[in-house]
Amino acid sequence: MNLIPLSEDPSIKKIYSAFFEQELPADLLLVAVWLTASIVAIYLPLMNSTPIRIILTLPTVLFIPGYCLIAALFPKEGDIDLMERIALSFGLSVAVVPMIGFGLNFTPWGIRLDPIVISLTVFSMIMILVAHYRRSLLLSEDRFRVPFTGIAGNVRKAMFSSGGSRIDRVLSIALALAILIAIITTFYVISVPKEGERFTEFYILGQNGTASDYPRFLTRGYMEQVIIGIGNHEYQNTTYIVEIWWTNMTFNATTNTTLVNQMEKQGQFSVSLMHNETYQAPHQFIPTTTGFNQLTFLMFKETAPPDSFTGYERINSSYRDLHLWIQ
Repeated sequence: MNLIPLSEDPSIKKIYSAFFEQELPADLLLVAVWLTASIVAIYLPLMNSTPIRIILTLPTVLFIPGYCLIAALFPKEGDIDLMERIALSFGLSVAVVPMIGFGLNFTPWGIRLDPIVISLTVFSMIMILVAHYRRSLLLSEDRFRVPFTGIAGNVRKAMFSSGGSRIDRVLSIALALAILIAIITTFYVISVPKEGERFTEFYILGQNGTASDYPRFLTRGYMEQVIIGIGNHEYQNTTYIVEIWWTNMTFNATTNTTLVNQMEKQGQFSVSLMHNETYQAPHQFIPTTTGFNQLTFLMFKETAPPDSFTGYERINSSYRDLHLWIQ
């Protein structure tokens, strides 16, 4: 059996010629540069809080994935015209991006910023390489090229060509307007997000950081610990005051009511959070007396009531309250 040297293999020669002897087409190079600029705008501290981030990342989500896919599928000049490429690029981006997000939902990384950025970048770069390779297999005159100098004229010709029917021109204009409206609407929604429901998360976790293994049986003089979490979704900076109380409660079967017989403050702390900021930290406590059957956590916004408020009066005046039954 005669083996062909690897350096003389036709497939290897084509790959080498495509990526080492031929320049990346201008449109694919522009897309790669735009992707790089988008990543910089997302992660660079001075840029990620400015409108530049939105301007750069919107095309990365709404146009570039679809354009790269179209470039890989249709490398030839006459496959589809420029207007069809633009329209399909928007349409396929709307389809590809949710599919990538759906796939990430079933991975350990989940749908978060870093996995989404990496996935979209990897997908787009792979499509760019495939498109470049497929174009390199064609004759130079048959390869698709974006006529940057004549784009405006080509668009005007496609919409207002005298050779086309009136219905075609109307549909072309309607399509262009629909794309423009979609871009403006998306930009507005991202730039000015609608204010949702105002609320604050308040929760307690066990020592292992899950909603289990809470301390139930306490011994006087021995330290116990829980994790207290607060999530601010109030659309404003908020100061929270959290009080921890030892409480003795009994149920009166005759009146069908619960009575607060005694409350003793174990401690308190305050924390200021910005909108969408979360506080989560362990808090230790040591039982010093007996006779209590509940550990009560009261959260107040901005200010706490005076110490004269006790029992249910204090509990009901809190913004959020939690408790653990103990022995």
